[in-house]
Amino acid sequence: MTEVWLRSNRRVLTLALLPAGLLGGLGSLVFFLADPDWLRFLAGAIVSLAVFLMLGLIHQLLRPRVAYRNGQVLFYLKAGSPIEVPVEVVEAFIFGQGLVMLPSWMTTPEEVETVNLIARLSQRATQWRQMETKRALGRWEDSYVVIRGTWCEPLTGDLIRRLNRRLAEATQAWNDASMDSGGSRS
Repeated sequence: MTEVWLRSNRRVLTLALLPAGLLGGLGSLVFFLADPDWLRFLAGAIVSLAVFLMLGLIHQLLRPRVAYRNGQVLFYLKAGSPIEVPVEVVEAFIFGQGLVMLPSWMTTPEEVETVNLIARLSQRATQWRQMETKRALGRWEDSYVVIRGTWCEPLTGDLIRRLNRRLAEATQAWNDASMDSGGSRS
């Protein structure tokens, strides 16, 4: 079973559902009230687009940013499957700071910064030094995974302590299970 360690930013994603819902509602209204077929077709296309947008937003709303399953820390920083990293490779979670990475129409001309979560990975695990990510969600360079605070739940000192405590517990449990099974991991 997957254990969610860090959730997505539910406030922003829920707020984004409103315009998509309004678009779908308006399209539905036009569809049922319109007389010409071409207008009904256009309204149907708008409703379809709104449903597609809403499903995508709901998927992102339910998708965590960091989770844990079977000895793997899961980083959801790209489309598709998460990037799975063995728990013993992840050393710690710390605070960071970086650009907010919002579209230009949503920010002021000055560079806006946000608090980020950084996962430090073992330098010895060279296969985890670099990974492709969606830049808006974070970046993965030189064994550091930077998760943009804009797109995850609010980052607090308590959250960082909880993440590090769960990381230590998961690492210990995985190491204990490995020793019990004679050193082989599946």
